[in-house]
Amino acid sequence: MRVVILFGSEMGTAETVADSVADALAAHDVSVYDMGDFAVDDLDVHDFHVIVCSTYGDGDLPTNAEPFFDELAVAAPDLTGLRFAVFGMGDSIYGDTFNRGGEIAAEKLVECGAIQVGEHARHDASTEIRAKEMARDWAATLPIAAFAPA
Repeated sequence: MRVVILFGSEMGTAETVADSVADALAAHDVSVYDMGDFAVDDLDVHDFHVIVCSTYGDGDLPTNAEPFFDELAVAAPDLTGLRFAVFGMGDSIYGDTFNRGGEIAAEKLVECGAIQVGEHARHDASTEIRAKEMARDWAATLPIAAFAPA
């Protein structure tokens, strides 16, 4: 099954985490894209999508993710049948906005009919758990095979 990993990152950490997820899912046909370089028209309901997204500012999407989600809002495509999982990144010292970037990404995809599967991972930069390691372990739990075409 093809797996498309899209990352939204302000400082580059989400890109590194996306690469770790790709390594963990190497048994599949995996592609990794910066959200800023990925068109909404390229979303394919036959692919499994993984969103790796940090949180920026006051609980916002990172700058490179904004054009993708702006395009999604304008195009409002019917994403019925698209399955995706989210690995969010943030820091709990920011309270109510902790991990909001990943949550916003999930909400916007669901509004278009996509279905979120698996655990919505929320990495906390205030812990000693390394994001790459958490992401690798999380990726191993994703039910990707369940969505492979027959």
